[in-house]
Amino acid sequence: MAKIAIIGAGQVGATCAFALAQAGLAEELALIDVKTDKARGEALDIAHAAPLLPAARFVGGGYEMLGGADLVVMTAGANQRPGETRRDLLSRNLAVTRAAAEEIIRRAPEAVVLVVANPVDALTSAALACTGFPPQRVLGSGTVLDSLRMRYMLSLHTGVDAASIHAIVLGEHGDSELPAWSAMSIAGMTLEEYCDHCGVCDARLPEVMRAAFDENVRHAADRVIAWKGATFYAIAVAVCRIARAVLRDERSILTVSSRLSGEYGLEGVCLSLPCVVGRAGVLRRIPIKLAPDELAALRASADAVASMDARAAEQVERMRR
Repeated sequence: MAKIAIIGAGQVGATCAFALAQAGLAEELALIDVKTDKARGEALDIAHAAPLLPAARFVGGGYEMLGGADLVVMTAGANQRPGETRRDLLSRNLAVTRAAAEEIIRRAPEAVVLVVANPVDALTSAALACTGFPPQRVLGSGTVLDSLRMRYMLSLHTGVDAASIHAIVLGEHGDSELPAWSAMSIAGMTLEEYCDHCGVCDARLPEVMRAAFDENVRHAADRVIAWKGATFYAIAVAVCRIARAVLRDERSILTVSSRLSGEYGLEGVCLSLPCVVGRAGVLRRIPIKLAPDELAALRASADAVASMDARAAEQVERMRR
């Protein structure tokens, strides 16, 4: 059994802790926050359910709780406000990421680091730079959640169980993300083939989904934030899925964010591609065949993230001075 440490005891961090507690992935689950009483309170609230949860120890406090962690989940940072993009969070969350990275180096130098705070791709790059860890051991939650949203949208339209639909979103977890239409399938059929086979409605599935993508996937979080203030349930489930792949060495294929090393001619930027995820983190990336327009969109997404990385590097340099 392993130890999971979650940095940040806000809505996302606490919900991740609760989801992970129910999953039974760790012998110890530690919630960490600069507001130590908040972390202790959230941990104690979960601990009170221990008789009905998989056996584990639930603790909360400050960075001293990092010691011995096998997986560190970084959720600490400012929440996205209504009308605000994930990119707008960069300046506010970069300092938090840098401070957390310094503590991870000191207290959990062998851990796999999973970045969840937004903008997740730029902060994954920053965490990688600040820790100096091998690239495979620092990954972001990336477009795992976006891919879930895509599958849910397809499920609503087709009436097919979302678990039986294969669909992925690539690139930035944000405005430049792209659906890999050419790689989506239902029962081994492309969307076009499934539509021909189904024949329930006159609408062509790919066209319907393309028209609905922005509202239901790309900007889905905006609606949730406008209605309830924050998103935390679905991302907690996504984090739990990634954690399971790491801690159980499942070698699952997930669209996490990691530093590219030449895939599609892209290098040095953290983006989401299908990755084999296991105990050491990202074991390898799988560059799938993309249509020309999808490849162009992926490169545009890489440019968008690279511009954020440049801003982040400048800010980190100013902090060092």
